[in-house]
Amino acid sequence: MIRRRQGREAVALTYRLCSLLLQYPGTELDAAAPDLRDAAAELPRGEARVALGRFFEWWEATAAPTRAEHYVEVLDLDRRSSLYLTFYSDGDKRERGSVLVRLKQLYRAAGLPLEGTELPDYLPVMLEFAAAAPDGRGEIVLRENRAALELVRASLRERGSPYAHLLDAVRTTLGGTSAAERALAGQLAAGGPPGELVGLEPFAPPEVMPGKEARR
Repeated sequence: MIRRRQGREAVALTYRLCSLLLQYPGTELDAAAPDLRDAAAELPRGEARVALGRFFEWWEATAAPTRAEHYVEVLDLDRRSSLYLTFYSDGDKRERGSVLVRLKQLYRAAGLPLEGTELPDYLPVMLEFAAAAPDGRGEIVLRENRAALELVRASLRERGSPYAHLLDAVRTTLGGTSAAERALAGQLAAGGPPGELVGLEPFAPPEVMPGKEARR
């Protein structure tokens, strides 16, 4: 029982760290990074700790402005690696609204209502929920969006982005992908997000469209 509890705590810590590190690397995150690195080093030996260690190697070797520029280029403006996961399956179809409402309801039912203005399908929000939700409910949300997670991970690895290490760490907690999940990820990659509205390129959400300041 103790070993099982420690395993759950390690998974929750992995989610919490990745949730923070997948957010915009501003001054607050920069100041917190040494403590986050120390927390990652306390994880049990394994793939998650190795992946996070590789991310911090890049972080510490890279100047803050360069980190911020890379984040905006890869995670805000690249349509293949958006952190809004339901956009891959639902795009701008009206059905996406009902999916987002359902996510909010799941968060509320678990006693963890969504606070702030961020959308509930934003990966750092999902990971924060997964870290705190009881009875494995958070992992269910991640598994339901596994194909999108794999698509983002593959895109980041293709670009050689160190943010792929964070998706690698999350992946270790969910186990291998099924044939159906791999097939769906391939379909999403090939077809792009569905849409019912016109003129919505690029793929990034409105707050990072050209002419507007990137999310901070």
